[in-house]
Amino acid sequence: MSRTHARILLRTTALAGTAVLTAALTACSGGGGGSSAGDAAGDGKAKPETRITVNLTGERAKPGTPVQVTLAEGRLAQVTVTDSKGATLEGKVSADGRTWTSARNAAPGTGYTVEARDADGGTAKAGFATAPPEKVNKLSLAPGKNSTVGIAQPLSIVFDHPVKNKAAVEKALKVTTSDNTEGSWGWMQDWSGKDRVDWRPREYWKAGTKVTLDARLNGVDSGPGGGWFVRDYLTGFTVGKNQVVKVDLDGHRLKLVRDGQVVRDVPMSGGTPGGQKASWRGRTVLMSKEGTINMRSETVGLGDAYDKMVDYSMRLTWSGMYAHAAPWNARYMGNANRSSGCIGMTDADAAWVYGQVQVGDPFEIEGDDAKGTQAVNNGYGAWNVSWSEWQAKSALR
Repeated sequence: MSRTHARILLRTTALAGTAVLTAALTACSGGGGGSSAGDAAGDGKAKPETRITVNLTGERAKPGTPVQVTLAEGRLAQVTVTDSKGATLEGKVSADGRTWTSARNAAPGTGYTVEARDADGGTAKAGFATAPPEKVNKLSLAPGKNSTVGIAQPLSIVFDHPVKNKAAVEKALKVTTSDNTEGSWGWMQDWSGKDRVDWRPREYWKAGTKVTLDARLNGVDSGPGGGWFVRDYLTGFTVGKNQVVKVDLDGHRLKLVRDGQVVRDVPMSGGTPGGQKASWRGRTVLMSKEGTINMRSETVGLGDAYDKMVDYSMRLTWSGMYAHAAPWNARYMGNANRSSGCIGMTDADAAWVYGQVQVGDPFEIEGDDAKGTQAVNNGYGAWNVSWSEWQAKSALR
C-alpha cells in the first residue's frame, strides 16, 4: 500500500474566524503526515500541520503492548479504540495532552479501529490488526459460577499450559468481595502437574460474603511455552453457612459445628496408622460430593486391597481421601482406625453428614494417628500454611 493511499485526511472547518484544522493519520504505516492548513483568519500565516501516530501498525502488529496514540501538536480531547467484537479499550490522555495510552494491552489476532479527536475538533481514524497467537492458554475455574460454598473454599485457577509470566497474569486477576475480605493469591503446581494459582482469605470467609473474580487476561502472554490468553473471565460465588467438620483421629469422632455450636457428634474410623493407609491430618476442604462411586485400591497405590461401590462419598484430597459410608468397618467406629485412609461412618451417619455439608466446608482433621499433613496442592490445602507463608507464594510479593 502506498503512503498516499494509506493516508486518511479529514478536514474539519470551524466557525468563521477559527483556523481550519487538517488531521492526518496513516492507516497502515502509522506514520503521521498531512498538508498544511490555510489561513482561515486571513493573516497570511498557515496553521501548522497536525499529525497523529499510532504505535501499532499494519496487519500483524505485535500484541501484548498498550495502544498509544500521539498528537504532534495541540491537545487530544478524546481517543476511542474499538476491537473487532465491538469492545473498547479504556485509556488515559497524558498530562501534556499529547499522548493517549490504553490501560490494557492489544490482544492477539484482533483488529482495532482508532478514532481520535483533538481539542480544536479535528478528527482522524486508523486501523491495525495484531498477529494471531501461535498457542492459546486456557484455564479451569473453581468454584462454579454463581455457586454457594463453604467458608474455606478458595478461588482456584488451573492453567492448560505453563505460566512463566506469573506476575503479569496475577496482575490481571481482580478479586472483589462484599465485605472487603483480606486475601492473597498463591502459586503452586497442581496435583495434575499443571500451573495453578489460588486466592484464599486470611481467615475463613464470613457467611454471606459475595465474591467476584474479574480475570482480565485477554492480551496477556503466559510466557515461553504457555501461549496467549485471548479472552477475559468473570465469575463469582456466595459463601453459605458457617460450619466446620471436626475430625478427631485419636478419639474416633466426627462433629459438625455450625455457628460455633455442635450440631451432631458421630463415631467414625479413620485410616490405619503406621503406613500409607493412614489418614492425612490438617485443615482440608470438601472438594465435591460425589454420591455413590467405585473405589479401587490400585488407583491410590495400595495394590488390590479393595474394589467397592461406596455411598455418600465426599472428596477431601486428590490423592483419594474421602469421608463416606463404610458399613463393613462398623465394629471399629468410635474405637479404632482401620480404613484405607478415608473417614468412614455408618450408612445413617454418612447420609446425614452428606446432606448437611457444603462444597467448600473445612474438615479440620487432628490426631497422632496420621501419616502427615495434607500438602497445599493435594486438593485445597492452603489452610495448612501460615498467612505469611501463603502470601510469600504470590508472584507480586
